[in-house]
Amino acid sequence: MANKTKEPTFEEQLTRLGDIVRTLERGDAPLADALKLFEEGAALVSACTKELDEAQQRVVKLRAGADGEPAEEPFEEADA
Repeated sequence: MANKTKEPTFEEQLTRLGDIVRTLERGDAPLADALKLFEEGAALVSACTKELDEAQQRVVKLRAGADGEPAEEPFEEADA
C-alpha cells in the first residue's frame, strides 16, 4: 500500500509562511538556512495565491432575479 502524505491546508500553509517571515525578520538564521526558508516561503506564497484564485472563481454573489428567485452572478473584485 502506497503511503500518501496529506497536503497541508491553506491555513497550515499560511501559518508556516508566518513562521518563516518571523524567522527571516529576526535576521539570525545563517545565510544558507535563510535562502532555504526564502525559497520555501516563495513556494507557499505561490500555492496560497493559486488556492485563493481558485476560490475566488467559485465565489458567486446571490441576488434576486427578475422572477424573485435567487440568481447567481459572478464575483466582482473590489477596487483596490
